[in-house]
Amino acid sequence: MSFIFKQVIAGLFVALFTMQSMAVEAQNVNNEQIGALEFRHIGVVGNRISSVSGVSKDPLVYYAGAAAGGLWKTEDGGNFWKPIFDGQDTHSIGGLAVSTLDNQIIWAGTGEPHIRSNVTVGDGVYKSTDGGETWSHMGLKETGRISRIVINPRDPSIVYVAALGHGHNTQQERGIYKTEDGGQTWEHVLFVDENTGASSLIMDPNNPRILFAGMWQILINTWGRQKCLSVET
Repeated sequence: MSFIFKQVIAGLFVALFTMQSMAVEAQNVNNEQIGALEFRHIGVVGNRISSVSGVSKDPLVYYAGAAAGGLWKTEDGGNFWKPIFDGQDTHSIGGLAVSTLDNQIIWAGTGEPHIRSNVTVGDGVYKSTDGGETWSHMGLKETGRISRIVINPRDPSIVYVAALGHGHNTQQERGIYKTEDGGQTWEHVLFVDENTGASSLIMDPNNPRILFAGMWQILINTWGRQKCLSVET
């Protein structure tokens, strides 16, 4: 047996032993060490983050939507962020969702969903099919503010949008919208009244036909009046 061949065999045994040791260490995690971990700031700086989303097939890819600063993407776990929404007409992001079946499909709902003194407005929903490189406007422009987007985990062409609506006026474009053709057409599947918008929306992880929607009524009260102008909750 040649010297080089012996060295190769020895190297293979060392590599195999190392991988087995790493696997054993990975299985025997010290809970005390995990408990000592703390959150640290990794960006984005200078804005209010209204939504974040990870990617099911890549633990290093994340998206962050800012209330008035656009949409950002990291591919290295947060060390570096790049803007991916700068070419659009609005930079206010509300809802955000990434398909679990196809991580290249991203939906972004515009308009800050948290009503406050200086709230920004959006112009509907946008869709990307290439991981945020390009975007298409998919409608719902008059909703003003979109709080949540939910993509069916079994069929990415089925999408639900929670529309909060404007913060200082009544309107019909509030509630929950649904598309079954990837955003080509929309159905208004939940509408309470012109004063009530959808502030939250979640889907049963075991049954995509079951959804829970949180509704928020916008009450307007003028100075010197004792009663709100809209109906009571």
